[in-house]
Amino acid sequence: MLDALRQISRDVETAPSFEYALGIIVARVCLILGTEVCSIYIFDKVSGELKLIENEGFHRSAIGTVSLAPGEGVVGLVAERGEPLNIENVSEHPRYRHFSAIGEEPFSAFLGVPVTHNRRVLGVITVQQREDRRFREDEEAFLTTLAAQLANVVARADATGRVSAILNADYVPTDVRYEGIAGAPGIAIGTAVVIGPSANLDHVPNKETDEVAAELTSFDRAIDRVRADIEETDRSLSEHLPAQERALFSAYLHMLDDSAIAGEVREEIRLGNWAQGALRTVIARHVSKLQLVENPYLRERVTDVRELGQRVLAYLQDIHRDKFYFPEQVILIGEEVTASMVSDVPANQLKGIVSLRGSSNSHTAILARALNVPAVMGVSEFPVYEFENQIVVVDGFYGELVGNPTTQVMDHYHELIAEEAEFVKELEPIKDQPSETLDGHRLNLWVNIGLVGEITRSLDRGAEGIGLFRTEIPFASRDRFPTEEEQRVIYREHLEAFNPRPVTMRTLDIGGDKALPYFPIDEDNPFLGWRGIRVTLDHPEIFLVQVRAMIKASLGLESDLRIMLPMVTDRREVAEAKTLILRAYREVREENVAAKLPQIGAMIEVPAVIHQARLIARQVDFLAVGSNDLTQYMLAVDRNNPRVANLYQEMHPAVLHALRELAKAAHAEQKGIGICGELAGTPEGAILCVAMGYDVLSMNAANLPKVKWVIRNVSLRDCRRILARVRRMDDAEEILDFIRDQLIGAGLERAIPHHETPSVFL
Repeated sequence: MLDALRQISRDVETAPSFEYALGIIVARVCLILGTEVCSIYIFDKVSGELKLIENEGFHRSAIGTVSLAPGEGVVGLVAERGEPLNIENVSEHPRYRHFSAIGEEPFSAFLGVPVTHNRRVLGVITVQQREDRRFREDEEAFLTTLAAQLANVVARADATGRVSAILNADYVPTDVRYEGIAGAPGIAIGTAVVIGPSANLDHVPNKETDEVAAELTSFDRAIDRVRADIEETDRSLSEHLPAQERALFSAYLHMLDDSAIAGEVREEIRLGNWAQGALRTVIARHVSKLQLVENPYLRERVTDVRELGQRVLAYLQDIHRDKFYFPEQVILIGEEVTASMVSDVPANQLKGIVSLRGSSNSHTAILARALNVPAVMGVSEFPVYEFENQIVVVDGFYGELVGNPTTQVMDHYHELIAEEAEFVKELEPIKDQPSETLDGHRLNLWVNIGLVGEITRSLDRGAEGIGLFRTEIPFASRDRFPTEEEQRVIYREHLEAFNPRPVTMRTLDIGGDKALPYFPIDEDNPFLGWRGIRVTLDHPEIFLVQVRAMIKASLGLESDLRIMLPMVTDRREVAEAKTLILRAYREVREENVAAKLPQIGAMIEVPAVIHQARLIARQVDFLAVGSNDLTQYMLAVDRNNPRVANLYQEMHPAVLHALRELAKAAHAEQKGIGICGELAGTPEGAILCVAMGYDVLSMNAANLPKVKWVIRNVSLRDCRRILARVRRMDDAEEILDFIRDQLIGAGLERAIPHHETPSVFL
């Protein structure tokens, strides 16, 4: 039966429509199980009833007309219980209900299996047979497995409104909600503008040619025109993006060199393939290799390679991109939104970005954050072309998209946008005021930073220092390791901008979900593999160059340079890293660079270190908790995985207990401790961190004013009282609700995130 399941799965995936896919399923099930009837029932969101949407064996007129109230009949019982029901003589069951008009009476044997997606029963699939018998265990297992596959198909159709459209002839999809991944924060409302590639490589055939010279000439002209386009795009974004983020365009240009993709295409042409076919062959080869790589960062590069190939093909086919008319409020949507597509839209009209592919680490998401444009990534179920030129809502805070919103939903989001803008404006006067509680407890509010473009934004919001400088971002924007001087220039820019404020630079942190295109790390389980300090200790030549660049960059400045070691697991790693840092410092001094010795700190992200925190604290000058990874490791949850994202709970009692123990350990050794995960940037998390005794809260610049406002309007005593109550709670939702109630009681409700789901979706 495994082969049969695989074949059904393949045929359903390639089916031209949802209805066609359902027809395949019921027909194949009857054939494989030898049954006379197979039916699929789906819950109708409009009426709340369970309706027959497809069948094999009953009269076709029954489709769309047979309906059951929730819990009605044996089919309703399957949905109610959420588990299979296998009955030998269904007519004797007390919950049986028959429909004589569709010829149901003669069938005795009944097997029904719920169609469940993300814990919600979407419908029921049933099989029936005339003879009195129970379906075998292997038949029940087959239908259960098929139902699990059917659930994904139904969920996609349900999300797009296709199910409701089939069950209700007059249904018009409104307030259709789609879930993706938060790419860049903010809310935007605008008109959907769908941009796709101008040419399709998949449709290009191989074709032999005798005119190799002519094909090479055509290819060279196409390459020259694409190169000119990329250079123009780079220039058009130069006012909005610093050179560091624009390095992607340099990578594109490099791929057009003879030593890269262009050279391979020329070789294919010389073998007798025409230019378009040669291009398709080479691009397909690169894409196939990248898709097999486990590393998520390298898989993201598939988009870049494919985009480049499409652009070259467009000129080979002499296809020019249509000139779009852009409305005043543009929500740019595409299957794979690229930097060149973004550059096509006038900067003052681009309000939001939606990409059906990609993640929070993709170039598009990074670009959106740099441009301060809300973005949602990975909205795989969104029917992109159905909403072209329609109004859509992009919620970059929660990674949600609303298609064809009603007035009620529009008003809801307009109100949230206005409230957020008004509150941000009111917070401006406190940017230069100290982060101090009502009873005089002072702590530091620093920023997490990675792009040069974030410097000004951070200082404008009153950042008192850098708590986390992600140095891997400058590394990732190149096609090779940056030189010591290139690194020194980047680090100097940050240090000078923040002088005399302290700057914490994390040493190269790659592996896991962070990778370098020129330094691939291929592992079965990258999050538990070669990453962070493990990589750089194994490559001291990389580590020493980076540390030397950091130390040289601090020359003559008052700012304290703090070097932070990521993914520390034990004392040995700290000792080895310190030895290398001191060696780098001696080498710099031998070059007559009279820089200060940097402070050295350890980043706490691995749960094992919780129990060795005091030992490690004795070796370093400070500790910093990376609460994002610590939470993921403690709860065994990838927060970027939509299947388990709801299990990622920063307020989980175990996580809060660990954070408190780490703060106690640091203070017991008279060492400072900070926190630089997302938790510190929330008002609720900040309250607890203040109570636990964290000296530094480091966060994204956008969150800083709101957190400072909360801290300046609470007392340390109240924070500790809240923490004492929280420690007696055993549920993350209960903890979060309690803290929010306390903030509301203190008149600080405006600090609570108000980007909740509109009531129409609840």
